[in-house]
Amino acid sequence: MAPGRPPETRTRLTPAPLPQAPLDAAQRLACLRLIRSDNVGPVTFRELINHFGGAEPALAALPELSRRGGRQSIRICPEAQARAELEAAEKIGARPLFTIEPGYPPALAAIEAPPPLLYVKGDIAHLARPMVAIVGARNGSAAGQKLARMFAARIGRAGYVIASGLARGIDAAAHEAALEAGTVAVLAGGLDNIYPPSMPSCSAVSASAAA
Repeated sequence: MAPGRPPETRTRLTPAPLPQAPLDAAQRLACLRLIRSDNVGPVTFRELINHFGGAEPALAALPELSRRGGRQSIRICPEAQARAELEAAEKIGARPLFTIEPGYPPALAAIEAPPPLLYVKGDIAHLARPMVAIVGARNGSAAGQKLARMFAARIGRAGYVIASGLARGIDAAAHEAALEAGTVAVLAGGLDNIYPPSMPSCSAVSASAAA
């Protein structure tokens, strides 16, 4: 320990599950149902997967775990509801990407509570590349947008993917300057709700977290 440095007191959670293998349709459906069931957030999802080895056995164990916790019942996401969500994503060209399958961004998977699910469109290979985020004001000045374009272009040429939102102003400038190198747009409102609607579909890959 370095002199004068206080001891580490922060509690570390169990690392996120590493990608295991491509999921088949049944496993993907089970993952989504698990995420959409009561009291299953990012941390609980990770712990259930780590303990039971997969979403299907974890889903089957939820009622008993709920009873042990003192609850008489727990709402488990109906299969029809999960299927409808996946079908809606497919209609707009998006696909689900879970923490436990290859392709999930490794840096995001390494945080303490990564979103269990992302909906993605585009070339997901960009998600595995090193990224630099550039974000800023929607009403960024002309000088600010020029600087964002310069940074994004140079960073892109150095081999990095530019990650940003998809708002006007600084975000848009960063994407436009780095399209050739690859960009990732992170959308708070979901891939079915591009905002502002005037924004072009300019990103190489879009990602929306669904926790």
